[in-house]
Amino acid sequence: MRLHEYQAKQIFSKHGIRIPRGELATSVEEVRKIAEKLGGKVVLKSQVLVGGRGKAGGIKKAYTVDEAVEKAKGMFGSVLKGHVVEKIYVEEMMDIQREMYAGFTLDRANKGVAAILSSVGGMDIEEIADKHPEKIAKVTINPKWGLWDYQIRELLLNSEMPREYWKEVTSILKTLYRILVHHEAELVEINPLVVTPEGIVAADARLNIDDSALFRHKDLEELRDYTEADQMERIAMEKGLNYVKLDGNVGVMANGAGMAMATMDLIYIYGGKPANFLDIGGGASAEVVREAMNLILSDKNVRVVFINIFGGITRCDEVARGLVEALGEVSIPVVVRLAGTNEEEGRKIMEEFAKDRPNFHIVETMEEGAEKAVKLAEG
Repeated sequence: MRLHEYQAKQIFSKHGIRIPRGELATSVEEVRKIAEKLGGKVVLKSQVLVGGRGKAGGIKKAYTVDEAVEKAKGMFGSVLKGHVVEKIYVEEMMDIQREMYAGFTLDRANKGVAAILSSVGGMDIEEIADKHPEKIAKVTINPKWGLWDYQIRELLLNSEMPREYWKEVTSILKTLYRILVHHEAELVEINPLVVTPEGIVAADARLNIDDSALFRHKDLEELRDYTEADQMERIAMEKGLNYVKLDGNVGVMANGAGMAMATMDLIYIYGGKPANFLDIGGGASAEVVREAMNLILSDKNVRVVFINIFGGITRCDEVARGLVEALGEVSIPVVVRLAGTNEEEGRKIMEEFAKDRPNFHIVETMEEGAEKAVKLAEG
C-alpha cells in the first residue's frame, strides 16, 4: 500500500523528522487560504501515487497567492501519468542550499534491508547511481540485529557526506529505520533531503507498506486511497480476494498464488493471454467462490473462464457448489478442472450442472484446461 506524500510526511513528523509547513487542498479556494496562511511563496504538489511528479509537471512553484490560485486551477482535474489530480499539497517554499537522498528498502537478494544514502538528491535513485556513483553508498542490514552505528558511519563516509551534516543525518537515518520496522514497510525514502538555514528537512516523503501486514496496522489501513485503485481491484480488496486485472481475455480462478501463476503460465504457453490473476485462497468456501466468479465476469474483456482448483484445504465439493450458484446465467464458455479433496463429489456436482449447458467444459488436467480455454477464447 503506497501512501501519499502528505500522509508519509505526517508519519515522519510524528517520529521527529523535520518537515516543511503545509496543508492539503481539495479545491482552488482551499489553495488560496493555505497560501495566504503560509505567506504566499508556496510549492503546489499534486498528490497522486506515482513517482517523477516534478518532471511530469505535477509540482509547481508560486511566489504570490494569486499565482498559486492560477496554477492550482490548471492542476486540479489534470491527468498526471494516467492519474487525475484531485488533491494538492500546498507547502511553504524553502531556501534550499543542498539536496541529498536517504532511504531504506527490502533487499531480498541479500535477505535483509538495504540502507541507501547519497550526498546528492532531487532525482531518481537510479539516476543518482548513474550520474554520481561516487556519492551514493549502500549497506545491507540484518533485520535480526538492526541498524548499527558503524553502518551509519560507513554510509556517511562512502557517500562523501560533508562532516557538518553527520549528526543530523545520523539521527534521520535511525528514525527512518524505526519507521520502516514499526510500520512493516517495504520502502521508506526522503528525496530530496534538503539543507536549509533552519536545518535538514524532508522536502519529500515516500512510505510503502506491506499489504500483508495491514491487519496489524488498522490506523494505516484507513489511509488507503481507493480512488486511485482499479475499481475491480478495489472490490476484490473489500472482499478479501487476491486479484490483479490484466489485459487478456481468459479469466483465471485458482486456489493459491502458485497455482494461479502456473495457470497463467500455461495460458501463455498455449498462445493465450490471461485477463486477471485471482487467488481465492487455501480454504475458500462456496460463498468466496461465488464472489470470485462474479468479479471475473464483471470484466467485459473476458471471453472464457478457466477455473483450476486443487483441493487441499479447499474442498472440491464446496468449490463446485459455489460455481453452481455463480454460473446459473453465464453465457460465455467456462472450463473447470477439479482435483484433490472430495474430487469425486465435486465432479458429480459439476457434471450434473453441465448436462444441459454446452458452454460448460470439465477437464482432467491443467494443461488440457489451459489449451481448451485458449481455443475457446480464440473462437
